[in-house]
Amino acid sequence: MSARAGAGPGGQIVAFPKRNADQVGFDREELQRILDLYGRMVAAGEWRDYAMDFDRHAATFAAFRRTAERPQARIEKRPALRGRQGIYTLFGEHGQVLKRGHELNNVLAPMERRLVKAVDD
Repeated sequence: MSARAGAGPGGQIVAFPKRNADQVGFDREELQRILDLYGRMVAAGEWRDYAMDFDRHAATFAAFRRTAERPQARIEKRPALRGRQGIYTLFGEHGQVLKRGHELNNVLAPMERRLVKAVDD
């Protein structure tokens, strides 16, 4: 039995138990968009590793140039900010906010522009 397996209703084994309602996560489309950008940044030689963190307040995707460093970019989904400046935030290497917004594509735009510059070099 894998680490993700658990007992479902009636004691039956469930391969992937439902996610805890107290945990924020990326949906399939969001994760596909983020991983697409990650793959292109890896191909350009900008990023080499990533990490994801999920808790009750936010879901975070961090991309690293080298594994033992601070993340070069961090994408955070925080549903509590839905009615304010936006659910998504892009942080830079030193923790500065690069972009906030309600649409993931718009928030990832600074990284997309950086990718175009990296390919042109």
